[in-house]
Amino acid sequence: MKLFKKSPWAFIVLIGVVSLFSDMTHEGARGITGPFLATLGASGAIVGFVAGFGELVGYGLRLISGIISDRTKKYWTITFIGYFINLLAVPALALAGSWQLAAVLMILERAGRAIRNPARDVMLSHATSSIGHGKGFGVHEALDQIGAVSGPLIVSAVYLFSGSYNESFAVLLIPALLALSILGVARIKYPKTEQMDTNGNGETQVFPKRFFWIYLAGVSLMAAGFADYPLIAYHFKQTNQVSDLMIPVMYAIAMGVDALAALLLGHWFDKHGMKVIIGSTLVSLLFAPLVFMGNFTTALLGMVCWGIGMAAQESVVRAVLSSILPADKKATGFGMFNAIFGLFWFLGSFLMGWLYDVSVPGLIVFSVVIQLASIPLFYSLLLKKVLQG
Repeated sequence: MKLFKKSPWAFIVLIGVVSLFSDMTHEGARGITGPFLATLGASGAIVGFVAGFGELVGYGLRLISGIISDRTKKYWTITFIGYFINLLAVPALALAGSWQLAAVLMILERAGRAIRNPARDVMLSHATSSIGHGKGFGVHEALDQIGAVSGPLIVSAVYLFSGSYNESFAVLLIPALLALSILGVARIKYPKTEQMDTNGNGETQVFPKRFFWIYLAGVSLMAAGFADYPLIAYHFKQTNQVSDLMIPVMYAIAMGVDALAALLLGHWFDKHGMKVIIGSTLVSLLFAPLVFMGNFTTALLGMVCWGIGMAAQESVVRAVLSSILPADKKATGFGMFNAIFGLFWFLGSFLMGWLYDVSVPGLIVFSVVIQLASIPLFYSLLLKKVLQG
């Protein structure tokens, strides 16, 4: 038991299991929110706006949450508040009778995620400092995505037997309560996560300030060209490219790819640094033409590429930040980074939603070109010989 209390790996696994049930909840719902909004009368532009605005809130609020976390050091309290809002908004969708109410709940879910993430990521960075940020965040993301795979499958099974989106949302109350319970166990076992931080004195590798801004610009371009799944699911339903039953399954497949890719990308990042982000971006930008202009088979390949892109955003992107941010400003740094990242995600999602109603080929060109534009920025960091692995 003493080993369990002190092991960084044990903490990462505990928080990973929390994320597993958390993702089972909100990612299970996310696979059907697009078609659910469509059944309530929403247009493609509305779906794109709600998804994008949800991401804007979900990332923008992280700046405030990060600043508060650093100033108060109440990492656990803020994490609990965020998880509570994030998780309970999902089963509440079962009660939504209009797309407006559903949109509010979807945005609340993202807001809770925003509140919790900077504080939680700081605690994870404490644990990963001694074992490698890439590997630590990669393992956390892999556990996270087990829930993201199983959630949509559960929702798909419920929908198969009930034919009701509302009942599919309601069953997600079970993993939501499990996540909150395990989070309580983690809090009891690890009340002071900073004791695991090998850089607890605030000393980090020295990087030029411009590194952060160049890196942020590159990742923001990635976000702007990366379609959120509700729009993809909306496309599947409108075109019958993928059946209603298979829509959440496609999301589950992408999340399975995400889990495996996160382990590999995290391991490679600790060895090769920024090269991993360049490679994963070149793969992920292929999702748009495969998903929006093909058949079922190309859509499946497109979701594989999409899953690799998600893995990079959730593991390697956070590992880079953990490597360069000073210990006493990590939550603020995570928050600032994600606020700008979320703004570009919102603008890109809204524009792609509008383009979907006007010109699907235009959407594809925008997605590919804007993601491709991030490569020169990442490559410039390689030339400056920062984070070479």
